[in-house]
Amino acid sequence: MSEVVKKLRRHWMLVLGSLVALFLFSVSVGIAGAYVLAHTSTEEFCVSCHEMSYNFAEYKGTIHDTNRTGVRAICTDCHVPHAPGPLVLAKIKATKDLYYTYISPSIDTEEKFEAKRAHMAQNIWKQMKANDSETCRSCHRADKMNVELQSAAAQRRHARGKAEGKTCIECHYGIAHNEPEGPSPTELFNTLAIK
Repeated sequence: MSEVVKKLRRHWMLVLGSLVALFLFSVSVGIAGAYVLAHTSTEEFCVSCHEMSYNFAEYKGTIHDTNRTGVRAICTDCHVPHAPGPLVLAKIKATKDLYYTYISPSIDTEEKFEAKRAHMAQNIWKQMKANDSETCRSCHRADKMNVELQSAAAQRRHARGKAEGKTCIECHYGIAHNEPEGPSPTELFNTLAIK
């Protein structure tokens, strides 16, 4: 028997205690992490920063805020991935917002916000195009859409968009927020509008 195994047998209580402590530490870190992820995914948390008040004001009353079905999308439904790995990565990346909020405010006035609106919107559009509008599709599932309830024009546009490999954001934008000056997603991605 090796020396390591002999030492472990002699100090079995210390080994067992260490394993229990490690297990309890891991569980508490997991619970704390889940709490932080859940808390930072609430609407209250998102709009707690002064800079988000402009976005929140224009979102109020849109189809994503209030509608005939009562289904409501909040900030994280559209702006944060839902899968665990990408969600954690997005939360880590979002810590830069602390810098731009508290150390070097870049959109702390409505004027600064409007000056950066197009840049911020285009970054979101690019992300949504890259992930095939994953956050849109987490609520709007094509396989659950009743095509017969869509207008004839919507049916044509959706069929053509699917055939051309388009993603939601290429046609559906400016829904929850004011559309910025500058190129739309259609122009940004050099695609023709679906007619």
